[in-house]
Amino acid sequence: MRKHFSVFLIFSFLTLCSLRAFTSPQSPDYIIFKGDTVATYTLLLELYFQQQDKAEQGKLFGLSFRDGASFNCWRGYQAIYEVDNDSLFLVDIIYCGERRNGKINKAASVEKMKKIFNEKFFNDRVYINWFSGDIKFPLTNKVLRWDGVFYTIYEREKVISISGGRVLAMKDVENYIDDPGRINRKDKNKISDTLFKKLKKAKWKNNADFDCSEKYMVTIDGNGNVSKVRMLYAEDEIEKYYEKDEYNFCISKVYNALKTLKFDIIKDAGKPISEDIYIEIWVEDNGKLENWTR
Repeated sequence: MRKHFSVFLIFSFLTLCSLRAFTSPQSPDYIIFKGDTVATYTLLLELYFQQQDKAEQGKLFGLSFRDGASFNCWRGYQAIYEVDNDSLFLVDIIYCGERRNGKINKAASVEKMKKIFNEKFFNDRVYINWFSGDIKFPLTNKVLRWDGVFYTIYEREKVISISGGRVLAMKDVENYIDDPGRINRKDKNKISDTLFKKLKKAKWKNNADFDCSEKYMVTIDGNGNVSKVRMLYAEDEIEKYYEKDEYNFCISKVYNALKTLKFDIIKDAGKPISEDIYIEIWVEDNGKLENWTR
């Protein structure tokens, strides 16, 4: 089966390399909360631009925001928000890295906000009435998950629930449930090894001579259970290169081998999440399994 995918795999690899060249860790926005200024990865100002259908324009209200863009700050700016009593405000729009360098050009920030928000800019700030949802920021530096570019989940977070800019509730959340009876899941890179050890115990040699050497995505659901297994290809590719019986056999084989595993639960902003784990296996003619996961 795998030889049919050789050209497709080479193309996918080159495409992935090209995408990685254009992605890099992104700078966060900031939020002032009870006198402290902390990083937040909820981009409220960018959300406003998207709602105005101007997110992809190089110039916004006559301001060349994207001119200040860089590999680690594609927005071309950073925003600073503030929770004041029961309301959420935008208090600054700064150049990338400006706060980190120790000095904010307040006059330039005010000019930006005036040109963008006009009469909505009042008392040196803007009421964020365009946002409803949760914003969060870390209460610890222990990272549970990071997408390699921007989005981050910390073990402990402050979650603030907002409705039209009004603060409804605040809570501190724990995003990891460490259960001694379950498998540790903190290091995502080690989970595929755990899956392989379990798969290795299964019998892969079969009378139909089905070859399950392939790339798989294993879904661990919000309860920490293995809930789904799929191959890492589109449906039309699977239909083209696989016999239905062989495909069903391999998916069932992998799922049945893993379904008894129980993992610790991971949350995001206090809510359980599922995640996909990549694994690649190679089955020798004698049924021996090799771990080809990279």
